[in-house]
Amino acid sequence: MKFRHPKHDVFIPDQTEPFTALRRVTHLGIVSHQDDLEIAAYHGITECFKTDDKWFGGVVVTDGSGSPRKGPYEKYTDDEMQQVRLIEQRKAAYVGEYSFMAQLGYPSEEVKVQRNGPVVQDIQFILEHTQPQIVYLHNPCDRHDTHVATFLRCLEAIRALPVEMRPKKVYGCEVWRDLDWLVDNEKTPMPISARPELARALNEVFATQIAGGKRYDLAVLGRRTANATFSNAHSTDQESAMQWAMDLTPLVQDDALDPLAYTIGFIDRLK
Repeated sequence: MKFRHPKHDVFIPDQTEPFTALRRVTHLGIVSHQDDLEIAAYHGITECFKTDDKWFGGVVVTDGSGSPRKGPYEKYTDDEMQQVRLIEQRKAAYVGEYSFMAQLGYPSEEVKVQRNGPVVQDIQFILEHTQPQIVYLHNPCDRHDTHVATFLRCLEAIRALPVEMRPKKVYGCEVWRDLDWLVDNEKTPMPISARPELARALNEVFATQIAGGKRYDLAVLGRRTANATFSNAHSTDQESAMQWAMDLTPLVQDDALDPLAYTIGFIDRLK
């Protein structure tokens, strides 16, 4: 299994043969940075956890450089920080019992500018060999430029596949912008109440972020609780944790559909 960037890393927690680990995937998350999977694609992780017929596969596209740091990581070089974050992502894959964890190792700038280049080719390779039923991506309204770029590279990769090999469902998920603003009938609800201990454990793996000054472990769980509570003003809470997602499936079913026009449509309908 060869990927194009020299910093790439592939980890298979149960040491299954690599192509078997790819083929058994039913739910696939593709995101920009280490710890984005555990925020954006947590629904897929928990759907597959401790089941025999569902497997979650994870892909992190960038090398994780440039993250804020203080405390014990304050004096780490960028290369040292990248290595620690790579190991943290491996630990999360082990805790979450992922089928495989691929870290492609590209700098963010390459992801932003390379249309149909090596980034897209690596993602396409993974999609061809997994053929998942469900794919979790960043949503195109995310505030982080690299997240939006990763979404675009993923869309290019999916559209490069024959229609019969494309995933049945593709969702754009919350990270650097929540999706509570979507018109109610356009929100895709993802109930995630079942395993609060798993959610905490996965977020706490990323010590570089927590000790480095970003309390994602608290913020993510707080957002999920808020989503559940504020989901309906006229009934008691049915869930204790909820993710919202944007349905991106039409973009992979119709290659003529412009992603910008599709995204602005959600904003226009809110207006």
